[in-house]
Amino acid sequence: MEGANRIAVIAIVVDNRESASMLNEILHEYGDCIIGRMGIPYPKKNLSLISVAVDAPNDRISALTGKLGAIEGLTVRTAYSKA
Repeated sequence: MEGANRIAVIAIVVDNRESASMLNEILHEYGDCIIGRMGIPYPKKNLSLISVAVDAPNDRISALTGKLGAIEGLTVRTAYSKA
């Protein structure tokens, strides 16, 4: 089953809006494995919440989350499907 695609949801909390351009650049780079994306601005707390659904091999999902997690001002967590 090595190399088989997995479905996952990446949750991103954007605490620093200046990080948004780098975030979008990386998501664009991985656009071929993104199923969909939803962003919710929360001006009251001066942050945004983004969920990204992906379908890709585990190593590609890990690479994506690693790049996102390295951006200052973002908090990133991933939940994988059991299938």
